[in-house]
Amino acid sequence: MADDARLSAGELLDVVDEHDRVVGQARRGDVYARRLRHRCTFVLVRNAAGEIFVHRRTARKLVFPSLYDMFVGGVVGAGESYDEAARREAEEELGVRGLPDPTPLFTFLYDTPEHTWWSAVYEVRCDVPVDPQATEVAWHAFLSEEELDRRLTEWDWVPDGVAAYRRLLAWRREEPRPDR
Repeated sequence: MADDARLSAGELLDVVDEHDRVVGQARRGDVYARRLRHRCTFVLVRNAAGEIFVHRRTARKLVFPSLYDMFVGGVVGAGESYDEAARREAEEELGVRGLPDPTPLFTFLYDTPEHTWWSAVYEVRCDVPVDPQATEVAWHAFLSEEELDRRLTEWDWVPDGVAAYRRLLAWRREEPRPDR
Protein backbone atom coordinates (compact mmCIF):
# COMPACT_ATOMS: atom_id res chain seq x y z
CA MET A 1 0.00 0.00 0.00
CA ALA A 2 1.31 3.46 -0.87
CA ASP A 3 2.30 5.78 2.00
CA ASP A 4 -0.62 8.17 1.42
CA ALA A 5 -3.09 5.26 1.31
CA ARG A 6 -1.62 3.83 4.53
CA LEU A 7 -2.00 7.21 6.27
CA SER A 8 -5.54 7.52 4.97
CA ALA A 9 -6.43 4.03 6.23
CA GLY A 10 -5.35 5.07 9.74
CA GLU A 11 -7.52 8.20 9.90
CA LEU A 12 -10.03 8.10 12.76
CA LEU A 13 -13.70 8.39 11.74
CA ASP A 14 -16.98 8.60 13.61
CA VAL A 15 -19.17 5.53 13.17
CA VAL A 16 -22.88 6.42 12.95
CA ASP A 17 -26.21 4.62 13.11
CA GLU A 18 -29.10 4.60 10.64
CA HIS A 19 -30.19 8.01 12.03
CA ASP A 20 -26.72 9.56 11.60
CA ARG A 21 -26.00 9.57 15.34
CA VAL A 22 -22.41 8.89 16.44
CA VAL A 23 -22.16 5.45 18.08
CA GLY A 24 -18.37 5.01 18.12
CA GLN A 25 -15.11 5.57 16.29
CA ALA A 26 -12.87 3.41 14.10
CA ARG A 27 -9.90 3.72 11.77
CA ARG A 28 -10.80 4.36 8.13
CA GLY A 29 -9.32 1.05 6.96
CA ASP A 30 -11.43 -0.82 9.54
CA VAL A 31 -14.53 1.20 8.62
CA TYR A 32 -14.24 0.03 5.00
CA ALA A 33 -13.15 -3.53 5.81
CA ARG A 34 -16.03 -4.04 8.28
CA ARG A 35 -18.63 -1.96 6.35
CA LEU A 36 -19.21 0.41 9.24
CA ARG A 37 -21.54 3.33 8.56
CA HIS A 38 -19.75 6.69 8.63
CA ARG A 39 -20.09 10.19 7.14
CA CYS A 40 -19.01 11.66 3.80
CA THR A 41 -19.34 14.97 1.98
CA PHE A 42 -20.01 15.59 -1.70
CA VAL A 43 -19.25 19.07 -3.03
CA LEU A 44 -20.33 20.04 -6.55
CA VAL A 45 -17.90 22.72 -7.73
CA ARG A 46 -18.80 25.20 -10.45
CA ASN A 47 -16.54 27.78 -12.07
CA ALA A 48 -17.60 31.31 -13.06
CA ALA A 49 -19.00 29.95 -16.35
CA GLY A 50 -21.23 27.50 -14.45
CA GLU A 51 -19.25 24.46 -15.57
CA ILE A 52 -18.82 21.52 -13.19
CA PHE A 53 -15.44 20.29 -11.94
CA VAL A 54 -15.01 16.65 -12.99
CA HIS A 55 -12.01 14.49 -12.17
CA ARG A 56 -10.64 10.96 -12.31
CA ARG A 57 -9.51 9.60 -8.96
CA THR A 58 -5.99 8.28 -8.60
CA ALA A 59 -5.29 4.54 -8.62
CA ARG A 60 -4.08 4.84 -4.99
CA LYS A 61 -7.51 5.69 -3.55
CA LEU A 62 -8.84 3.24 -0.95
CA VAL A 63 -12.34 3.30 -2.42
CA PHE A 64 -13.29 3.56 -6.10
CA PRO A 65 -9.74 4.00 -7.48
CA SER A 66 -9.32 5.36 -11.03
CA LEU A 67 -13.03 6.18 -11.47
CA TYR A 68 -14.48 9.52 -12.54
CA ASP A 69 -16.32 11.79 -10.11
CA MET A 70 -18.37 14.98 -10.47
CA PHE A 71 -17.93 15.83 -6.80
CA VAL A 72 -14.97 16.61 -4.58
CA GLY A 73 -15.21 15.66 -0.96
CA GLY A 74 -14.61 12.67 1.20
CA VAL A 75 -14.94 11.25 4.67
CA VAL A 76 -15.78 13.36 7.69
CA GLY A 77 -13.11 12.98 10.36
CA ALA A 78 -13.90 12.04 13.96
CA GLY A 79 -15.45 15.04 15.72
CA GLU A 80 -15.57 17.07 12.50
CA SER A 81 -18.81 18.61 11.21
CA TYR A 82 -20.11 18.03 7.69
CA ASP A 83 -19.59 21.75 6.95
CA GLU A 84 -15.96 21.67 8.15
CA ALA A 85 -15.24 18.53 6.13
CA ALA A 86 -16.88 19.90 2.98
CA ARG A 87 -14.72 23.03 2.98
CA ARG A 88 -11.52 21.17 3.97
CA GLU A 89 -11.99 18.47 1.35
CA ALA A 90 -12.91 20.95 -1.41
CA GLU A 91 -9.87 23.13 -0.75
CA GLU A 92 -7.55 20.10 -0.49
CA GLU A 93 -8.75 18.38 -3.66
CA LEU A 94 -8.95 21.59 -5.71
CA GLY A 95 -5.63 22.87 -4.38
CA VAL A 96 -7.06 26.27 -3.48
CA ARG A 97 -7.38 28.40 -0.33
CA GLY A 98 -10.06 30.86 0.68
CA LEU A 99 -12.95 29.03 -0.97
CA PRO A 100 -16.36 30.36 0.10
CA ASP A 101 -18.23 28.10 2.51
CA PRO A 102 -19.95 25.38 0.46
CA THR A 103 -23.75 25.67 0.54
CA PRO A 104 -25.41 22.64 2.16
CA LEU A 105 -28.21 21.20 0.00
CA PHE A 106 -29.40 17.87 1.47
CA THR A 107 -28.30 14.61 3.08
CA PHE A 108 -29.02 10.99 2.20
CA LEU A 109 -27.94 7.51 3.23
CA TYR A 110 -25.80 5.75 0.63
CA ASP A 111 -26.25 2.06 1.37
CA THR A 112 -25.11 -0.87 -0.78
CA PRO A 113 -24.00 -4.40 0.10
CA GLU A 114 -20.37 -3.15 0.01
CA HIS A 115 -20.60 0.37 1.49
CA THR A 116 -22.73 2.50 3.78
CA TRP A 117 -22.37 6.18 4.66
CA TRP A 118 -24.42 9.24 5.44
CA SER A 119 -23.81 11.73 2.66
CA ALA A 120 -24.09 15.51 2.84
CA VAL A 121 -24.33 17.19 -0.57
CA TYR A 122 -23.04 20.74 -1.06
CA GLU A 123 -22.37 23.21 -3.86
CA VAL A 124 -19.69 25.89 -4.14
CA ARG A 125 -18.42 28.30 -6.76
CA CYS A 126 -14.69 28.43 -7.38
CA ASP A 127 -13.56 31.52 -9.29
CA VAL A 128 -9.81 30.94 -8.90
CA PRO A 129 -7.60 28.58 -10.92
CA VAL A 130 -7.49 25.07 -9.46
CA ASP A 131 -4.35 23.05 -8.81
CA PRO A 132 -5.74 19.64 -7.81
CA GLN A 133 -3.98 17.50 -5.25
CA ALA A 134 -1.90 14.94 -7.18
CA THR A 135 -2.49 12.20 -4.61
CA GLU A 136 -6.26 12.58 -5.08
CA VAL A 137 -6.80 13.66 -8.69
CA ALA A 138 -5.28 11.98 -11.77
CA TRP A 139 -7.11 14.14 -14.36
CA HIS A 140 -9.57 17.04 -14.23
CA ALA A 141 -11.61 19.45 -16.32
CA PHE A 142 -14.61 21.75 -15.99
CA LEU A 143 -17.50 20.40 -18.07
CA SER A 144 -20.87 21.86 -19.00
CA GLU A 145 -23.89 20.01 -17.59
CA GLU A 146 -24.65 18.76 -21.11
CA GLU A 147 -21.13 17.36 -21.52
CA LEU A 148 -21.27 15.76 -18.08
CA ASP A 149 -24.61 14.14 -18.94
CA ARG A 150 -23.10 12.71 -22.16
CA ARG A 151 -20.07 11.35 -20.28
CA LEU A 152 -22.24 9.58 -17.68
CA THR A 153 -22.80 6.73 -20.15
CA GLU A 154 -19.26 6.74 -21.57
CA TRP A 155 -16.95 6.85 -18.52
CA ASP A 156 -16.70 4.69 -15.42
CA TRP A 157 -18.01 6.78 -12.50
CA VAL A 158 -17.91 6.36 -8.73
CA PRO A 159 -21.29 4.84 -7.84
CA ASP A 160 -21.87 7.02 -4.78
CA GLY A 161 -21.21 10.16 -6.85
CA VAL A 162 -23.69 9.05 -9.51
CA ALA A 163 -26.26 8.38 -6.77
CA ALA A 164 -25.62 11.83 -5.27
CA TYR A 165 -25.77 13.52 -8.69
CA ARG A 166 -29.09 11.85 -9.59
CA ARG A 167 -30.51 12.88 -6.21
CA LEU A 168 -29.23 16.43 -6.79
CA LEU A 169 -30.98 16.63 -10.16
CA ALA A 170 -34.22 15.31 -8.63
CA TRP A 171 -33.88 17.70 -5.67
CA ARG A 172 -33.46 20.64 -8.07
CA ARG A 173 -36.62 19.64 -9.95
CA GLU A 174 -38.56 19.54 -6.65
CA GLU A 175 -36.93 22.55 -4.97
CA PRO A 176 -39.48 25.31 -4.28
CA ARG A 177 -38.73 28.46 -6.24
CA PRO A 178 -39.99 31.97 -5.42
CA ASP A 179 -41.30 32.41 -8.99
CA ARG A 180 -43.67 29.42 -8.75
